[in-house]
Amino acid sequence: MASRLTTSNRAGWSFALPAFALIATFIILPFFFAFYLSLTNQRLISPNPTEFVGLENYRDLLRLSVITLEPERDGSGAVVLNEDGGIAYPRVRTITRNPDFPQYRGMREWFRWQAGENAQVVIASDVVFWKALANTLTFVLFIVPLQGGGALLLALLINQKLRGINVFRTVYFMPVVISIVVISLLWRFIYDGSDGLLNNILWALSFGYFQPVDWLGKPETALGAIIVMSAWQAVGFHMVIWLSGLQTISPTLYEVAAIEGSSKWQTFRYVTWPGLRNTAVLVLIVITMQAFALFAQIDVMTNGGPLDSTQTLVFQAVERGYGKQDISGGSTISVILFFVVLSISLTQRYLTRART
Repeated sequence: MASRLTTSNRAGWSFALPAFALIATFIILPFFFAFYLSLTNQRLISPNPTEFVGLENYRDLLRLSVITLEPERDGSGAVVLNEDGGIAYPRVRTITRNPDFPQYRGMREWFRWQAGENAQVVIASDVVFWKALANTLTFVLFIVPLQGGGALLLALLINQKLRGINVFRTVYFMPVVISIVVISLLWRFIYDGSDGLLNNILWALSFGYFQPVDWLGKPETALGAIIVMSAWQAVGFHMVIWLSGLQTISPTLYEVAAIEGSSKWQTFRYVTWPGLRNTAVLVLIVITMQAFALFAQIDVMTNGGPLDSTQTLVFQAVERGYGKQDISGGSTISVILFFVVLSISLTQRYLTRART
């Protein structure tokens, strides 16, 4: 028995060794190299020697603070109003450039909110990074339920023995095999603000009352437009995963549910969904990792604009590492992204674990 077990282990390790070698070469070693670069001031092309700076890059990226601005007052103590009729406040630079507050030096305003007469202002040393992080998390928050739920719905619809059902499976899966660059270019024409297909359809449906919208040119709609396009493009891939999980559920369970008089919702809740638990974990983790890797759509459709409303972490890492030749900055963002994705994936795995 021992010799058989040893032989079996050797065979298994032999088959797994090429995969381990590839993972170590293209994932593990590059990560540690990126972590090392994030502790330096390395630039892609620089005559100056590389210096070790420790955690300075992380501090420059993550430094965040909240300051309070009191309203400006006139000689009588009354609050001064600006041209729009709102309360006038001193400029943020009066604090960030004040030598009495060295901890705020170099920081810029990210956003603010009103708290009574005072204004609470969030300032950051790297506003673009924080915008990219917020946009990435927003994208993940919306794309996971849209892709996961939409793919499950499609899988339930095509998991039937009907004539011509394979045609629908092919149509739903087709966007997955088309290059994401081609898809992005196509949807850029659809979202065109002057003569795009979407504006023309909405104009026709509203009998001419709908006014054209520059979907990719407005900060309010640009990220939402990319979310819709991304959900449509990848839903077919996750549909196939859901479909494989559905086909592993024993038909006997559905026969018993029918005999017991279960409704469609009860059958889904007590038969289908429990049988899809492991598939759900896989789909959630895959969608999350793919969502954090958002890059091609941004690069082709908006280039991070308008007003940084579609900046993402991966786009920032590439733009800084290669566009600005700041290898250390790009590496720092990559390391932060790794730990963010790892934390969220472990949290998802914990929340969707099988409870006994």
